[in-house]
Amino acid sequence: MVSKCWPFAAIAVLIMTAVSPALAQKKYAPGVTDTEIKIGQTMPYSGPASAWGAVGLAELAYFKMINEQGGINGRKINLISLDDAFSPPKTVEQTRRLVEEEGVAFIFGSLGPGNLAVRKYLNDLHVPQLFVLAPTERYNDPQHFRWTIGLQPTYYLDGKTHAHYILAHKPDAKIAILHENDDIAKEAVRGFKDGLGNRAGQLIVKEQSYELSDPTIDTQMVTLKASSADTIYDVSSPKFAAQAIRKVQELGWKPLHFLVYGSQSIQAVLEPAGLENATGIISATFGRDPTDPRWKDDPNTRDFLAWLQKYYPGGRASDIFIGAGWAFAQPLVYVLKQCHDDFSRDNVMHQATNLHDVALPWLLPGVTLNTSPADYQPIKDMSEMRFNGKTWDLLTE
Repeated sequence: MVSKCWPFAAIAVLIMTAVSPALAQKKYAPGVTDTEIKIGQTMPYSGPASAWGAVGLAELAYFKMINEQGGINGRKINLISLDDAFSPPKTVEQTRRLVEEEGVAFIFGSLGPGNLAVRKYLNDLHVPQLFVLAPTERYNDPQHFRWTIGLQPTYYLDGKTHAHYILAHKPDAKIAILHENDDIAKEAVRGFKDGLGNRAGQLIVKEQSYELSDPTIDTQMVTLKASSADTIYDVSSPKFAAQAIRKVQELGWKPLHFLVYGSQSIQAVLEPAGLENATGIISATFGRDPTDPRWKDDPNTRDFLAWLQKYYPGGRASDIFIGAGWAFAQPLVYVLKQCHDDFSRDNVMHQATNLHDVALPWLLPGVTLNTSPADYQPIKDMSEMRFNGKTWDLLTE
């Protein structure tokens, strides 16, 4: 009897052996099933930095497109995006809700200073804090915070890029600096001074800061003009960047104006400031601007405009924050596709920190995403561009 049953038993063993590796490959973090990947995010949909909320809305719209195309390996992305009003205590509250009540797999693309307030909490729980939207070197610290990774170029690099341009094109500049009184803006100033090197003390004639709670920056702008500066590096959030651009015109001041890249939106900053007032401003970039005529026939521009019309009705290509949401969602989609059926938190983090020359279509030619377990900063290159009164023109040296 045993010998007659043996073939059936053998067949069963062979079937289980063949099937079990496939079953073993499916590893799920909390919030992941065969049909869904639940992720969380905080965004400033209200408060003093609400213009940046367009990034989150655009990401929601982008993932809607991805889901309609079949999702990620058959799973739909469920992004729960909550308002934190650009307030770190609110970020903490909302992030805890996402992790402890909503049960998300990880946090993705949260924007603002609150990322720092939740970094230790997320790392202690081994919850990935992916592609943080806060352009500071603090999120490139794999030795102490291996579950946190940034995405954007740092403000330090922004400052250094402008400094190098000044040394090459206006080496005798008299420079004024305006910045928000926070750590990220100060990092841009540090990069700017480091970029100027031993000439920083000679070229910088005045520096002024403001508080996020200040109603205006009129006093600071009057002080900066009185310094006789002919160049200004403006490290302001959108509301205050628009004020600064308008005030420069009101004062009859005509400095060469460098604007931090986080405030270069035509719709949210330059239009409120007056396009004629913004003409000639220089800012740094790392992506293809769909409003730049040089990219009008680019596949990324065509795809972006088609997506904008279908999934973000009423949105304008000139709002760079919408474009940022379109762009910043793509690295996550790439990472999730690389996970295949292993959506454990360990593997999600492994994929995000092992990017090698990933060339996404919205990046400038030659710019790629690169990370390693020792270096979590994906984008390390920027180029200058100048506003012509209608669009940004990429500058070539």
